[in-house]
Formats: sequence, structure tokens, C-alpha cells
Amino acid sequence: MTTALIIGDIQRGITGTYPFARDVVPPLAGLLPRARAAGALVVFVHFAFRGNGADVPPGSALLQTFYEAGDAFHEGTAGTEIDLPVAEEDVVVLKRRASAFAGTDLDLVLRARGVDSLVIAGVATSAMVAATCYDAADRGYQVSVLRDGCADGDPAMHDFFMDAVFPSRGFEVVTCAGWRAEPRS
Repeated sequence: MTTALIIGDIQRGITGTYPFARDVVPPLAGLLPRARAAGALVVFVHFAFRGNGADVPPGSALLQTFYEAGDAFHEGTAGTEIDLPVAEEDVVVLKRRASAFAGTDLDLVLRARGVDSLVIAGVATSAMVAATCYDAADRGYQVSVLRDGCADGDPAMHDFFMDAVFPSRGFEVVTCAGWRAEPRS
């Protein structure tokens, strides 16, 4: 089994604005060396719109709100920089929607590396994490979710997904410390 660790939306414009997002940085920072040492592919996914807003759908009030937040979500600005240490061997993917797969080359990269198992972390649990988990399962990946590597602005929503939704869909839920990467053979 070849595993990839997908970390989404842990970027300065989010961790600097939303306290719940800051809380996941220490457990994820502690996990990164173990994941890399075990041979897991580390993939950082960050969210940004084009500066001119060409990729913001006119009927989406939520995405329009993110775009109007300015530098926190505009491509090429400090707000979209990843707020964890990125190593040379890691992969960085830019996304413009909730799922890490929507409109990106993530699936192509994972298939090229022979990945069949994903460990997913990031913010928000009810948005990026859930959307990415569902997309991954639809594509045939085995899915695990890192409970303390994810967070949501609504802690009850986070717990609901971790305790009810994800397990009901067959996704393993573990902590960053409890996740045991199996070295590639």
C-alpha cells in the first residue's frame, strides 16, 4: 500500500484569521517528519482565486465572500502561502474549490506515484476535508482522516463528522500521534 498525506488549506490567510485553524498546525507539524520518514507522499493543497476573480462563480455567495476577503485568498499573495514546512520532495497543489480534486491535477499525481491510500487533514472539516474525502472515496482510494489534524469553525460540526459521518462511510478516524504509516515495501 502506498500512502499520501493530504493537508488542505493550512495557509497563512486562514491560520492567521481563524483561531480554530491555528490549532491543527502543531499536531501536523509533528506528523510531517514521521510521514516523510515512512515514505508517504506529502501533498499540500492550498486555496486561491485569480486576482481578477475570473474563477469566482457569480451565483456563489460563499465563494464571492472569500474572494472579497482580498489577499487572504488571492493567488500569489502571502495569505495563500502554506503555513507548514514544505520539503523539496513534497507536492503542492493549487485548488479553487472545496475539494482538493476539483479542477486540479491531484488525482494524476497520486496515480503516477501508485498511491492507493489517503490520509486527509486540514480545514474546515465540514468543507475541504469532507469534500476531499468523498471525492477520494469515489475515485477508489482508501481514506483515513486525522481528527486533530482537522478543525471546523463549529466544534460540534467537527465532532459530528468525526464521530458519525466519516465512520459511517468507512473512513478510518485517527489522531496525528496515533496514525502509523506503513513503510513502502
